[in-house]
Amino acid sequence: MPSLHVKKGDRVMVIAGGDRGRTGRVLRVFPKEQRALVEGIRVVKKHRRPDRARGIRGGIVPIEAPIHVSNLMVVCPECSRPTRVGHRRLEDGTKVRVCKRCTGVLDREWTK
Repeated sequence: MPSLHVKKGDRVMVIAGGDRGRTGRVLRVFPKEQRALVEGIRVVKKHRRPDRARGIRGGIVPIEAPIHVSNLMVVCPECSRPTRVGHRRLEDGTKVRVCKRCTGVLDREWTK
């Protein structure tokens, strides 16, 4: 399974396609397909059939569709700019993702 530069919870910016320039949070990642589900990005209309047993109303509902990760750039929480992702080992030996612009740590566990 390939490793990706985006993870669930990352703030990303779209760099290509119809939603270019927009930002959102990664809701889910599909590593095998190299795609990610981003909140508010690539919203499509889905026709839903009503299901009374589950209490689902029918109609046309907007949902997010997966977008290819090559069209996404991670937004650094420290410098608030889209950046490429690098890797670095900390003193305790853990490997973390770092911002290539400001060398700030991107992984949420270490930015607290």
